[in-house]
Formats: sequence, structure tokens, C-alpha cells
Amino acid sequence: MKNFAEYGVQIPEILLPKNVDLKSWSVIACDQYTQDKEYWKKAAESAGSNPSTLNLIFPEVYLNEPDEDSRIKKIHETMKSYLDSDIFTASEECIYIERKTEYGRTRRGLVVAVDLEKYEWKPGSKALIRATEATVPERIPPRMKIRTGASLELPHIMLLTNDPKDLLVGGAASLAKKGNPVYDGDLMCNSGHITGWAVKGEEAEDLLQKALSTLAKDGTDSEGNCFLFAVGDGNHSLATAKAVWDEHKKSLSGAELESSPVRYALVEIVNIYDEGLTFEPIHRVIFNQDAGSLILFIEEKLEGEIKSFDSEKALEDFVSDKNAKGARYGFITTVGGKEKLCALQTEITDLAIAALQPVLDEYLDEHSKDKKNDIDYIHGTEDVVKLGKQENALSILLPPIAKDSFFATINGRGVLPRKSFSMGEASEKRFYVEARRLF
Repeated sequence: MKNFAEYGVQIPEILLPKNVDLKSWSVIACDQYTQDKEYWKKAAESAGSNPSTLNLIFPEVYLNEPDEDSRIKKIHETMKSYLDSDIFTASEECIYIERKTEYGRTRRGLVVAVDLEKYEWKPGSKALIRATEATVPERIPPRMKIRTGASLELPHIMLLTNDPKDLLVGGAASLAKKGNPVYDGDLMCNSGHITGWAVKGEEAEDLLQKALSTLAKDGTDSEGNCFLFAVGDGNHSLATAKAVWDEHKKSLSGAELESSPVRYALVEIVNIYDEGLTFEPIHRVIFNQDAGSLILFIEEKLEGEIKSFDSEKALEDFVSDKNAKGARYGFITTVGGKEKLCALQTEITDLAIAALQPVLDEYLDEHSKDKKNDIDYIHGTEDVVKLGKQENALSILLPPIAKDSFFATINGRGVLPRKSFSMGEASEKRFYVEARRLF
């Protein structure tokens, strides 16, 4: 395999299914619809008795079921069966992807393998590949049981790169489209369309070398720390891959440490500036607290100026103003049946949630009797506004995620709080197509 060791990137041997309908083969990332067994029943109906990645993954909706061990055993057996039955074609290549979602957006990505020695999820890391949100260590061991000993891996990890000139993914697109797609088709459950092209050969290697070199140079801070990739989706899956490798490498020596497939993980790289990549904040709602007291506490900690508003739209427009020079926080609460709308204008230039969440944690640690249930995380402006109409609730409306300060915030502050942002809707998450040999 061709390695770009300095940048933690490898051109892997990709396994693609032969003559398979993507509607039955390709399923959504295992960490989606974790409260919706009906979705996974529909996925099973779409797959039917055909070869399907559904048989090669463990949907996390079933993680705590009593048949966990037998399910993992069956997954491992199916992986070997698929390899033995000649379902796949193998080629040393990257895959350039265009994913059209049901919302009319097209996201572009590049599937490569990354070196787990260049990745670290722990807070304070200055690794080449870093987590963006806090990792929960307790979530790793159950997932290790699935990956350990698995013959195949299938990627739903998405890495972000800070590439305003679109050198890497855009460059791959130019090369890829000189040839025909290696797969093309609709996805199950009305989730859009996906097309993939091979990116390989000397031209591809030259492109990767030049693009990665430029991105690494631009991503190196004054202390010499290079921040090349940020984990956008699948952080716990990449952390699991790292944990499995750390355990497996204890049994290896010499050249085995360099060449072991377990050292690498398949990922899709996406340019953070990709127009098809929606990057939304996850708003907060606080329950069972004195809203006025909490707003004053936030104002004191974050500093700034409080402004009042007469309408929800005026408040939303103020908070969502992309030309604002500092972070803005909207507050919606209802007291005695009367809605109150205000916002805090600050001079904070980091991502808004990075400054806010520690303040909320401090307040709730002191005032809440049940912190876990006194805060909720809400996708979408409409829902957070509705909750602010309830008595005994304070909705906190966050501004759009600023893509141009995303990497700088993580480099300066470290990982963001959990549930800081969302990359698209659930059905827009990555679908499995490619595979790679593992153990």
C-alpha cells in the first residue's frame, strides 16, 4: 500500500461489491436511528436476502440486547463468508464520492485509510488527527468487541479538512471524472443517491502528496503542531479503532508494526467548506431553573450586552447573523404565560458553544438537583423556540457554526463539549459501500 506517512494517509486496498444493487447493499451508519427500531426493520426489508452491509455491522439500537455476543459472532462469520464467496473486487485506490441527499444537497468526499498512530481523542491532544467533541471512554469497550477479530471494516467515519482552496477533494474530483464510476445508485429508505469513482495511479499519488503537503503547512501552528484532520462524524468508532490497534500492536514487532492493516482505519475526508456539508449548532434548553438568574450568570461570565426583542423572528435573525463580529446567544423563556425574548451580544470569536457549555455546567453543578435531566440538546430552531414557550424552561439559541474558526477553536481550546454541532440530518449521514480487510 502507498503510504504518505508524514500525513498519516494511506491509499488502501478497497473492496467493492460486484454487480450488487446499492439499495440492498448500502445501509446507513450504525450509530444513527439509535431509538428507532422501525427504521432498522425497514432497512432489513430493503436488504432482504441479498448481500448487504447490514449483515456486516452492528446497529447500535441493538447494543444492549441480550443477544449481543451471538450477533457479533454472526457478523464475523458473515464477513468471512462474503470474502470466501467472491462478492468483492479489490483494488489499491481511493474513492471519490458524490452523495446527493434527499434534501437536494450534494456532498463530496474522498475515502482513504488513516494511520491510527497519528490520531488521538484525549483532551489536550496536538495530534495530526484530533477529535472535535468530548469522547466517552465507557462507549469504547462494547465497540471493541465488534472490531476485534473482524475480517472486514466498513467506514462511517468522516474527517474534516480545512481546505478553502479545495485542493484535496476537489483535486480528486478532477482526476476521478476522467473515468467511469465504480458504483452508482439510489440508497434505501429514500436517502438519496451515491456515486463513486476510483482515484489511483501516479497522478493520484502526486495529487495527494501536493495537497497534503500544502494543507499540513497551512495547518501547522507557531509551536510546530500540525492539525490536519478533525473528526466530524464517527468519533467513537475511530476511538475504538485506536483502542483495538493499541491492544493488537502489543503482539507485533518490527515490520509488522508498520504493515498491519489493523493500524489503519478507512475514513471519508470532507472539506469543511463543501457547500453540500450542512454544519448546524445543537441548541440548549435548561429546565427547572430560575431563567433570569441563569441569564445574568451567563452575561457575567461571557460579558457583553443584553438586548431585548419583540418577536421570535427578530431574535432569530439577530442570533443567526453571519456577519456578526462576536458570538450571540438568544434566550427564550416564558413566565406567567408571557414570553420573554432577549440575546447576549459578546466579543467571543471562538465557536459560541465552546464558551457557553462550561458556564452552563458550572451553574448547573451548583443549582441543579438532577443535572442530567435539567439540560437537553435540541436540533433545529423551530423545536428550541417551541420549548422556550413552556413554563419553567429556558431555551438558548446558538448562532450558526463558523466554518472558518472551527479548526482554530479546537486547536486553541481543545475538544468541544459533547453535542456541539451536527453535520446534516440523520438520513444524510454516511452509508456503507466500501470495505477493507482488517484481521
